[in-house]
Amino acid sequence: MPTIFEKDGYRFFFYSNEHEPIHVHVRRGGGEAVFEIIDNNVELRESQRMKINELSKALNLAKGNIEIILEKWHEYLD
Repeated sequence: MPTIFEKDGYRFFFYSNEHEPIHVHVRRGGGEAVFEIIDNNVELRESQRMKINELSKALNLAKGNIEIILEKWHEYLD
């Protein structure tokens, strides 16, 4: 389960056997969310036990680091 980056208590990662579409998992505390990257846009796919403000922060972090997410996806999974 490669970690892409960590910031402010959020851990962005994916599993080594991932599938399309490109997406990233994020955990903070006991919550987790999945964001898909479609046409260079980050969209929430699902979340569990994350508050709205945590999801908003995670979304902003994903958007701000979209290049590294895409780079690591292709590095590990292509």
